[in-house]
Amino acid sequence: MSKSPKDLVREEVLALAAYHVADATGMVKLDAMENPYALPRAVQREIADLISGAAVNRYPNPQAPELKARLRQVMAIPDAFHILIGNGSDEIIQIVIQALARPGAVVLAPDPTFVMYRLYSLVNRMRYVGVKLEPDFTLDCARLLAAIEEHQPALTFIAYPNNPTGTLYPEADVLRILRAAPGVVVLDEAYHAFAKKSFIGRLAEFPNLVVMRTLSKVGMAGLRMGYAVGSPAWMLEFDKVRPPYNVNVLTQLVAERLLVHIDVLEHQAAAICEERGRLKSALEVLPGVTVFASAANFLLVRVPDSGKVFAAMKERGVLVKDLHGSHPLLAQCLRITAGAADENTRCLDALRNSL
Repeated sequence: MSKSPKDLVREEVLALAAYHVADATGMVKLDAMENPYALPRAVQREIADLISGAAVNRYPNPQAPELKARLRQVMAIPDAFHILIGNGSDEIIQIVIQALARPGAVVLAPDPTFVMYRLYSLVNRMRYVGVKLEPDFTLDCARLLAAIEEHQPALTFIAYPNNPTGTLYPEADVLRILRAAPGVVVLDEAYHAFAKKSFIGRLAEFPNLVVMRTLSKVGMAGLRMGYAVGSPAWMLEFDKVRPPYNVNVLTQLVAERLLVHIDVLEHQAAAICEERGRLKSALEVLPGVTVFASAANFLLVRVPDSGKVFAAMKERGVLVKDLHGSHPLLAQCLRITAGAADENTRCLDALRNSL
């Protein structure tokens, strides 16, 4: 008799739920922290011409030299540090965890934070330690330092700013963590375009620091392009785990060319920040709604009944993210991406009518 998945699939995997992506067809999509703005027509035509001649019949260059050179130039990455590229930051997270997954090794992070840190840790049989944030989602640095001392993590993740809360932890606290951590510290700067804070310039001070970013939030979510920067000693080891040809020809070509137009992307990021401020001001005056400070391109809000509000907003054509049930601190919380002006207006109308 043939065996079933329950007989053969690892227990850790059987206990997991697949990452759910909601159908957003016909909706105002404010659930995934995407850039709402299209590229200018001239840039669209430039990209179309570029990919028309792409050598899709050949494997991509696994080292992506042109893309890495452009990243180094645009993102002010010092020559002394290596760049690792991946399919979004998700693959970078997976690569780093796989490289460090010795038996009994610990991954540590503030909690709640990006769910993939925990998921990839469990899949790779690393012990995950979440250090609870304060009720207002600020960091209790003393508690986290005590957890580092107790668990001696091989890997510490700090989302800077944090997802799903938007919190930007004080720079002094991050420095204390870097000095205390015995293993690798991955500083996840996925939202650096909105926070305008980075530790790339301090890599030389901390041999155990890896700065990770994604281009998804600045308008390239469809390309799936992430990268990490760190010392050659660490990055050469992580590169051994990277799948061959992991970033495809079209992504390498288009990402490199879009980075030439970084001024366009920065202008769009500034518009998103402005809309985030308008959205926050409007939400703060709604009865029963609590809005938390955010340095990212989204807002975390607490409402009287998140399930009811989420469903009612969806009926009105607006899709946000209901986080209730994902973590005790996120009870009755919605995460709302800052969209374009008309999208945010529709979101506000939908939310007002759904409370």
